[in-house]
Amino acid sequence: GGWIYVSNSESSDGKGGVGALRFDAAGNVIDAYSILDGTTRNCAGGPTPWGTWLSCEEFADGITWECDPAGNRTAVAIPEFGVYAHEAAIVDPETGDVYLTEDHGEGGFYRFRYNPQTLNGLNPTETPFLAAEIAKDGVLQVAQVGPGNQVTWHDVPDPQAESTPTRDQVADMTPFDGGEGIWLHEGVVYFTTKGDNRIHAYDIDAGTLDVIYDAAEYDPAELTGVDNITGNAFGDLLVAEDGGDLQIVAITPGGKIVPLMQLPEQPLSEIAGPAFSPDGTRLYFSSQRGFGAAGITYEVTGPFHVPR
Repeated sequence: GGWIYVSNSESSDGKGGVGALRFDAAGNVIDAYSILDGTTRNCAGGPTPWGTWLSCEEFADGITWECDPAGNRTAVAIPEFGVYAHEAAIVDPETGDVYLTEDHGEGGFYRFRYNPQTLNGLNPTETPFLAAEIAKDGVLQVAQVGPGNQVTWHDVPDPQAESTPTRDQVADMTPFDGGEGIWLHEGVVYFTTKGDNRIHAYDIDAGTLDVIYDAAEYDPAELTGVDNITGNAFGDLLVAEDGGDLQIVAITPGGKIVPLMQLPEQPLSEIAGPAFSPDGTRLYFSSQRGFGAAGITYEVTGPFHVPR
């Protein structure tokens, strides 16, 4: 019957939240409404396999919220995912594990592990806020990248950061320079770091983490200011720029780099929230500040598959 595009508001001091645009089956906007308000600097987040939206607050005391895109249920907080400057989150549909990034110059790459028995005992239709419910029985972990790019996960002793920031609680954790967007495709978690213009790939089964794009290796680099990220069914990654030249750039599984679109005359803005319609023919994204203070949401029609 249609689809819903949700979009965060990165306003400060309790003026943030999440809005929703509802489309009918023909792609016409038929409604717009709030699904979360009264929060602070909702920067990114991610979809869940059961049809909810995780919205992440990007400030020192930020937490994650699970939202109902239809707006029928009040959003719920998930402090178990940790208290820190959250950026984005993605759920592994196979295990229910949640991977999270931290927007800090020495931020962590986190994983929240559920108790499988808790996950298997719940039904998404009976428990619509599944992430919040199973978060009550799990553990937050932070990554350490060792020899051979092998990842070791360490439990975070105090996810609520009551006395020490989460990123400082495990001495052996690996810092990442400004964690940004995150995406999962066929068992690989991709996430970006804006401070060093890199894209990382964590292979869940192999337990290894590799850098698949580094702007420093290109002269000139077609992709800088790497930020939010999404993907399509072909495995192409679409990366939005915060800075750079305000493009969305595709990276194919073979490593080909293809700029897809660019926002002209909006130098004080950034591109955020790229997401596809269910059939993959429409790409939505927002210009955070547009031509001034007001944000703009765009729709671009495809197809978007990039030849390898």
